[in-house]
Amino acid sequence: MTQMPKTVGVLGGGRMGAGIAQVFIAAGAEVSVAETGDAAAARRRVADGLAKAAARGKLADAVDVALSRLSVVDDVSAIPPTAELVVEAVPEVPALKVDVLTKAEQVIGEHAVLASNTSSLSIAGLGSALSRPDRFLGLHFFNPVPASSLVEVVTAPRTAAGVIEQVRGWISGLGKTDVVVRDSPGFATSRLGVLLGLEAIRMLEEGVADAEAIDTAMELGYRHPMGPLRSTDLVGLDVRLAIAEYLHATLGDRFAPPQLLRDKVAAGQLGRKTGQGFYFWG
Repeated sequence: MTQMPKTVGVLGGGRMGAGIAQVFIAAGAEVSVAETGDAAAARRRVADGLAKAAARGKLADAVDVALSRLSVVDDVSAIPPTAELVVEAVPEVPALKVDVLTKAEQVIGEHAVLASNTSSLSIAGLGSALSRPDRFLGLHFFNPVPASSLVEVVTAPRTAAGVIEQVRGWISGLGKTDVVVRDSPGFATSRLGVLLGLEAIRMLEEGVADAEAIDTAMELGYRHPMGPLRSTDLVGLDVRLAIAEYLHATLGDRFAPPQLLRDKVAAGQLGRKTGQGFYFWG
């Protein structure tokens, strides 16, 4: 049986951070979430996720027992120094990520693994400010984390081979499957997923078909579990735009964001989290 980390730190208690915390708690780890904003909301997200897992028979412990393994702290410096794995899950702002990663590295032990949940940013770039880049890599979890079966493991040139194998074992212990990819803009999943999503938005913009028809065509014709426009609503139109802009800058015009995407983000129509994107989420 895979030896799972006993103590895990998660930097950021938003939707992704809470989901990452939930799956490690469910696997038996003590998890400390560093949330500088609304700590109560971060705890509530994890608690709600554990309750839903229990209702589906997906949680081995009682909810209160599982929750006893969660702590929420208000600063990265309060992450336990015994943490064997720390996953950064703050917004896709390079300077912010570098700041929390470097602070976390100062707290944890030299044999701990530090990871970023970035969906597109350069792992080598984020790791350039670290003292131990050999202990750093990308762990790209997918939304929603508890239900998703995939974790993308992103390796930088200086990532130690032993670290890669160690985290692959942990991912297996979570009941998830990994794919190992080389550090490059958008990695494998975001690069392909964003490209499909952007073309779907262009088709909608050009009046080729409505959102429901485009999504249904991919779901039934190509067996995608979710169409690209509904998926964009779930990810967040603002998140997809930020990734597209980064890929446009690094990979060229094929990732140029459509005007419709820019307009919706400017109007605050960000998808499910705001109640309106390409669909209405009442």
